[in-house]
Amino acid sequence: LVLGVNGAGKTTFIGKLATRFRKQGKRVLVGAGDTFRAGAIDQLRVWAERAGADFVGGKAGTDPAAVAFDAIDAAVTRGADVAIIDTAGRLHTSGGLMEEMKKVHRVMAKRLPGAPHETLLVLDGTIGQNAVQQAKQFSEAVPVTGLVVTKLDSTAKGGVVVAVHEALDLPVKFIGVGEGAGDLEAFDPAEFAAALTE
Repeated sequence: LVLGVNGAGKTTFIGKLATRFRKQGKRVLVGAGDTFRAGAIDQLRVWAERAGADFVGGKAGTDPAAVAFDAIDAAVTRGADVAIIDTAGRLHTSGGLMEEMKKVHRVMAKRLPGAPHETLLVLDGTIGQNAVQQAKQFSEAVPVTGLVVTKLDSTAKGGVVVAVHEALDLPVKFIGVGEGAGDLEAFDPAEFAAALTE
């Protein structure tokens, strides 16, 4: 399950992650749970096609929890190794949208006990200390298991990674370092620390 605020880079991250898993020989299914943003479903479909992943999406305005359920159901039925479910970008201060996210989380577990096995919060590496507040709010709503920091190819130094990790003790799983399908790196703390001091 992939979460984050609007514009953090969730869709691009999902495309990159699907590509990474496909290169490892895994069968991947991508679920378009962002039924709110205009064009989100089509954008994710294009990423899934590029990656060679299966795709499940509803119509714009469909209940995101229903899409998540259908995506998990399809992944189980088709024997997928990995299902990656997108969610609509939401401000961490929007109570109604945070409740919707909790529902998506619950519904996934109903279809597949233990799901989601990972709940990744995507943070924009350029936003600074606001990321700490975002991460706190999201992790209070659903159990976040890891962080993804995007846009580290821009002017961002990425110090936000350290601040969020210290505030929540959540592991950073991936960093995004560009727009291309291959511009996703597993997080390496030593390498990252060395880059911060350059």
